[in-house]
Amino acid sequence: MALESNHNDLAAARAQHVARGVVTAHPIFVERALGSRVWDVNGRSYLDFVGGIGVLNVGHNHPQVVAAVKQQLDRVTHAAFQVAGYDVYIELAARLNRLVGGAEAYKSVFFTTGAEAVENAIKVARAYRNAPGVIAFRGGFHGRTLMGMTLTGMSTPYKQNFGPFAGDIYHTPYPDPYRGFSGDDAIQALEDLFATQIAPDRVAAVILELVQGDGGFLPAGSDFLKKLRALTAKHGIVLIADEIQTGFGRTGELFAFQEAGIQPDLVTVAKSLAGGMPLSGVVGRAEMMDAPLPGGLGGTYAGNPLACAAALAVLDLFEKEDLLQRAKALGSVLRGGLEDLAGRYSEIGTIRGVGPMLALEFVKNSDPRQPDADFAQRVTDACREGGLLVIKCGVHRNNVRLLAPLNTELNDAREALAILARAIEKARA
Repeated sequence: MALESNHNDLAAARAQHVARGVVTAHPIFVERALGSRVWDVNGRSYLDFVGGIGVLNVGHNHPQVVAAVKQQLDRVTHAAFQVAGYDVYIELAARLNRLVGGAEAYKSVFFTTGAEAVENAIKVARAYRNAPGVIAFRGGFHGRTLMGMTLTGMSTPYKQNFGPFAGDIYHTPYPDPYRGFSGDDAIQALEDLFATQIAPDRVAAVILELVQGDGGFLPAGSDFLKKLRALTAKHGIVLIADEIQTGFGRTGELFAFQEAGIQPDLVTVAKSLAGGMPLSGVVGRAEMMDAPLPGGLGGTYAGNPLACAAALAVLDLFEKEDLLQRAKALGSVLRGGLEDLAGRYSEIGTIRGVGPMLALEFVKNSDPRQPDADFAQRVTDACREGGLLVIKCGVHRNNVRLLAPLNTELNDAREALAILARAIEKARA
């Protein structure tokens, strides 16, 4: 018997039928969505500044993405690329190779989820280097699979009692100037790790988010990234840029590594790649991507044709709608508004992020060592009550992050800032 679209019925059915380990940030059920807005089953409209957790950089149900999927639906819905190839997979690979590698020889392989992309980037790096070690950063998030959990630099809620974890994984501190830990400090910590835990010639890869997503929207900083790139190149270590959340305009450039002025060896992509369709990939230097022997990479749904068609439409939109310039304009409006709020409310410790990838960090007594997760939750709930959807992030869950679609109208961004201001006032009461 089909469920009626009624909030109370859906809430009861969810409690009965869905595992409790799946957390839903907001107690609503979405009926429809378009652009930067969603409507729940009760007909209430919300500005959506979550975007499926950074998936909808081109907005909900963009007509061009929907049309591309419908057209592909009439051609091929699934073939499994390991069984028989199809054009949209190859076309997408060629476009991403150019966008990531420029004039250099790059190759791509596609999967379904971000965690799969991370897992396979590690496989590629280990095959190429013939070495086991992988270095990740504290506060990073790289997925919920065994390797993804191990690489993730947060214990709660992701690791719980799910071990033992994958071997030969090492964690090192990530830059956080707000707490007095600079990029140079982070480079020194990595050098210390080489000296005390694993020699560089046993390290296959260093993986990092150039702006940590779930870890709190911390930017690594261009100076640190350039020094990290030089250090990994010196030792022949594969540098993997996890662009799953930062990619496709989230920081104001198509990829965050471009904003930082470095060239990684491998790049993992997912989330906004296909405008809401499940698709991920690894794009990297051809000689590295060809290191695994035939049969070593793949997946039944990997590079599904519907998702590839959607991704091609997304890439077209970046050109046709000038989305990177719109992203920069959106980021400017949002940052200006957040800086104004920070000047008014002492609970805001700092503003984090790059371009339109922004977050507010809430602390007690203006002290970086006193994260205030409860205040951040009150702000999140009050935003929803005011008609704005946001979610938290950070190791201590004391940041409220904004992931608005890049084509959000600037007046909608200003409306969101006004709702956020009222939410902070309510949280203080």
